[in-house]
Amino acid sequence: MPKSNPNEKSAVSTPSDLSHLYDRGARYVSKAEPDDVVVRDSKSPTSTPRGLWGEAWLDLRKRPLFWASAVIILLVVVVAAFPHLFTSLDPRAGDLAKSEAGPEPGHPFGFTKQGYDVYARTIYGARASVLTGLGVTAFVLLVGVAIGALAGYLGGWIDSLLSRITDVFFAIPLILAGIVLMQLFADRNTFTVIIVLAAFAWPQMARVARAAVIEAKQNDYVMASRSLGQSGMGILLRHVLPNSLAPIIVIATTSLGIYIVAEATLSYLGIGLPPSEVSWGNDISTAQSSLRQSPMILFWPASALALTVLGFIMMGDALSDALDPKERKR
Repeated sequence: MPKSNPNEKSAVSTPSDLSHLYDRGARYVSKAEPDDVVVRDSKSPTSTPRGLWGEAWLDLRKRPLFWASAVIILLVVVVAAFPHLFTSLDPRAGDLAKSEAGPEPGHPFGFTKQGYDVYARTIYGARASVLTGLGVTAFVLLVGVAIGALAGYLGGWIDSLLSRITDVFFAIPLILAGIVLMQLFADRNTFTVIIVLAAFAWPQMARVARAAVIEAKQNDYVMASRSLGQSGMGILLRHVLPNSLAPIIVIATTSLGIYIVAEATLSYLGIGLPPSEVSWGNDISTAQSSLRQSPMILFWPASALALTVLGFIMMGDALSDALDPKERKR
């Protein structure tokens, strides 16, 4: 066996021999910048996480669609609540000498066939239409959310029973039901229209509320509340229902515009609000006889109705995008 020569250097390098390599390679390694990492990854200890509504508000503020619809809705609500701020004329004061007359100073929209001021009737007509839409929406929210929430949370035979009842009412068209039922009332008013429309408008809201509650009750906080001994109705009212409001609010906002159109349709057919009531539907119905001679008589109330409905539909679309996490990630 050959003997190793003690004078020969070992082939294995020691760490001290490689120190010059480390020093040489250090010139090619970028220096760490801990400050940048800290700035990007750090979070203020005083900041609080935003919830669904906080994130939705931040998203809504960046959407022109939201601001445009908000301006339209605010204008319509102010006009409906305070019409005297926009005109001092009486919408029921007619002058047959000015039948179908065109615009003149103080009367920018002209006159109807009965000599009514079109501008005054357009302003005052907002009250009946908006009041009907709000009344139907409130009733639908009360009944539809209650039925849908109970069906979705309790499940079982209660869910089956309430769902079948909902399907029966959902199969009846809203306008057709309104046409049939309004014939039963000799004295029609705003409250009558609200009750008739709401009686057949709640099924859609019930379906949406049921689906939202079924999804929300699967979360961990519901199980935690049950383990703490909280009652079923307490869990539904305190945890499940508040976390199911997003789709309900979206549908309610969009449906409000639909209910305004439904009231105008019934009034146009002569079975909604009485002719003595100032509303856009009544004015459109009256103006159809003068459509060829004076089309602007119909144009103004129809435009006010279309703009109002457009505002609520646009608001519903903006809320739908803002409250949907998938849409915010796009």
